[in-house]
Amino acid sequence: MGKRKSRAKPPPKKKMPKLETAFCCPFCNHSNSVECIIDRKNFVAEATCGICMAEFNTSAHGLTEPIDVYSEWIDECERVNNNEDDDN
Repeated sequence: MGKRKSRAKPPPKKKMPKLETAFCCPFCNHSNSVECIIDRKNFVAEATCGICMAEFNTSAHGLTEPIDVYSEWIDECERVNNNEDDDN
Protein backbone atom coordinates (compact mmCIF):
# COMPACT_ATOMS: atom_id res chain seq x y z
CA MET A 1 0.00 0.00 0.00
CA GLY A 2 1.05 3.53 -0.64
CA LYS A 3 1.72 6.21 1.90
CA ARG A 4 -0.68 9.07 2.44
CA LYS A 5 0.48 12.33 1.01
CA SER A 6 1.06 14.95 3.63
CA ARG A 7 -0.28 18.36 2.83
CA ALA A 8 2.35 21.00 3.29
CA LYS A 9 1.14 24.35 4.54
CA PRO A 10 1.38 27.11 1.96
CA PRO A 11 4.07 29.69 2.69
CA PRO A 12 2.82 32.66 4.74
CA LYS A 13 1.89 35.76 2.77
CA LYS A 14 4.27 38.67 3.03
CA LYS A 15 2.73 41.58 4.86
CA MET A 16 2.71 44.88 3.03
CA PRO A 17 4.41 47.69 4.94
CA LYS A 18 1.93 50.25 6.20
CA LEU A 19 2.07 53.65 4.56
CA GLU A 20 2.38 56.81 6.61
CA THR A 21 -0.74 58.81 7.42
CA ALA A 22 0.88 61.92 8.98
CA PHE A 23 3.29 64.03 6.95
CA CYS A 24 5.63 67.04 7.09
CA CYS A 25 4.00 70.37 6.23
CA PRO A 26 5.46 72.00 3.08
CA PHE A 27 4.93 75.49 4.54
CA CYS A 28 5.89 75.33 8.24
CA ASN A 29 8.09 72.17 8.05
CA HIS A 30 6.63 70.63 11.22
CA SER A 31 6.89 66.86 11.05
CA ASN A 32 3.76 64.74 11.39
CA SER A 33 1.50 67.81 11.36
CA VAL A 34 -0.38 67.17 8.09
CA GLU A 35 -3.32 64.78 8.25
CA CYS A 36 -5.33 63.64 5.27
CA ILE A 37 -9.07 63.05 5.39
CA ILE A 38 -10.73 61.20 2.51
CA ASP A 39 -14.49 61.36 2.04
CA ARG A 40 -15.20 58.48 -0.33
CA LYS A 41 -18.95 59.20 -0.51
CA ASN A 42 -18.46 62.74 -1.84
CA PHE A 43 -15.20 61.92 -3.69
CA VAL A 44 -13.26 64.67 -1.87
CA ALA A 45 -9.89 64.51 -0.11
CA GLU A 46 -8.40 67.15 2.17
CA ALA A 47 -4.91 67.56 3.64
CA THR A 48 -4.64 69.98 6.58
CA CYS A 49 -1.71 71.11 8.73
CA GLY A 50 -2.58 71.25 12.41
CA ILE A 51 0.08 73.90 13.12
CA CYS A 52 -0.21 76.56 10.40
CA MET A 53 -3.72 75.56 9.20
CA ALA A 54 -2.61 75.30 5.56
CA GLU A 55 -4.95 73.06 3.61
CA PHE A 56 -5.30 71.42 0.23
CA ASN A 57 -8.44 69.93 -1.35
CA THR A 58 -8.59 67.54 -4.28
CA SER A 59 -10.84 64.96 -5.83
CA ALA A 60 -10.65 61.35 -4.67
CA HIS A 61 -11.71 57.92 -5.92
CA GLY A 62 -11.98 54.48 -4.41
CA LEU A 63 -8.26 53.76 -4.47
CA THR A 64 -7.06 57.10 -3.08
CA GLU A 65 -4.79 56.84 -0.04
CA PRO A 66 -3.45 59.61 2.23
CA ILE A 67 -0.03 59.46 0.58
CA ASP A 68 -1.67 60.19 -2.78
CA VAL A 69 -3.35 63.33 -1.43
CA TYR A 70 -0.11 64.56 0.14
CA SER A 71 1.83 63.85 -3.07
CA GLU A 72 -0.67 65.87 -5.11
CA TRP A 73 -0.28 68.75 -2.65
CA ILE A 74 3.51 68.69 -2.98
CA ASP A 75 3.25 68.54 -6.78
CA GLU A 76 0.86 71.50 -6.79
CA CYS A 77 3.23 73.52 -4.57
CA GLU A 78 6.13 72.80 -6.93
CA ARG A 79 4.01 73.72 -9.97
CA VAL A 80 3.01 77.05 -8.42
CA ASN A 81 6.60 77.81 -7.41
CA ASN A 82 7.85 77.06 -10.93
CA ASN A 83 5.21 79.36 -12.47
CA GLU A 84 6.25 82.21 -10.14
CA ASP A 85 9.89 81.76 -11.19
CA ASP A 86 8.88 81.96 -14.87
CA ASP A 87 6.99 85.22 -14.32
CA ASN A 88 10.07 87.03 -12.89
